[in-house]
Amino acid sequence: MVDMSTNLAGATLPNPVMTASGCAANGRELHRFFPVSELGAFVTKTVMRDPRSGRGTPRMAETASGMLNSIGLQGPGIDVFVAEDLPWLESAGARVLVSIAGNTAEEFGEVADRLAAGPAFGAVVGVEVNISCPNVANRGLVFACDAASSERVVSLVRDRLPAGTPIFAKLTPDVTDIVSIAAAALAAGADGLTMINTLLGMVIDTDRLRPQLAGVTGGLSGPAVRPVAVRALFQVTAAMRAGAIPTAPLIGVGGVRTGRDALELVAAGASAVQVGTATFNDPAAPRRVLDELEAEVARHGFGRVADVVGIAHERLVRP
Repeated sequence: MVDMSTNLAGATLPNPVMTASGCAANGRELHRFFPVSELGAFVTKTVMRDPRSGRGTPRMAETASGMLNSIGLQGPGIDVFVAEDLPWLESAGARVLVSIAGNTAEEFGEVADRLAAGPAFGAVVGVEVNISCPNVANRGLVFACDAASSERVVSLVRDRLPAGTPIFAKLTPDVTDIVSIAAAALAAGADGLTMINTLLGMVIDTDRLRPQLAGVTGGLSGPAVRPVAVRALFQVTAAMRAGAIPTAPLIGVGGVRTGRDALELVAAGASAVQVGTATFNDPAAPRRVLDELEAEVARHGFGRVADVVGIAHERLVRP
């Protein structure tokens, strides 16, 4: 038996496997395949202040070892979420990591304020601040490309949530120095980081010779991005271990299909992992990855998954 529990900034979860935001709606659909309460946490689709219809179609394009999406953060808005979706997740016994976003820094704060006032806020184990989503029409939404903007958003969310609510800033890999962005988010009050969001990409339809997505660009996800996620996690963990930035828990996401994939992110420094794109062809993937990750930890002779977090830093090949 392996102890799969993990602690994320004071929130103790029974295991480290989660869904990834946007890949399982808000729980009802996935719950048909396995109880969402069996996951360490359920990560919601990113919720914004106002209803959004999202981008035009086509919104998705398949690529080698991945896919591009250009949904545009479609959703009913925070008021519907706190009235309908969050209470349902609470009734299902889910531990909920709520992903939030806004068009401005102030809007992030408004969403956090309404979330905290909701009747089912007790089911929330943390808030994931999506400062990095690259698949929206306004590139100004990518606050995570700028340290000062990241800091302002996280600070506003911190002020609007009850003390002790864990906040995880979700970072984009589309930056020159992800460590500096991580430092800014942590300095502003983030309790941890989620890495990484999708990479900005584009596909050309070679029959019509035009962009395949109606929104032109989209977010690349799937196995193709896993090495980027591993690199980002490793770099930020190394900076933490060197004392360059504060130590904080990391949630790894990007291309996880199997327990071995998840183990790679954990070894790089992630205390928890999210499963996203894999659910589109295997809705039970998050639950399967949990079983496979446990088997991998046992195979390596560890009794706790926590003992594997960041272990790759201790096993560097020295010349």
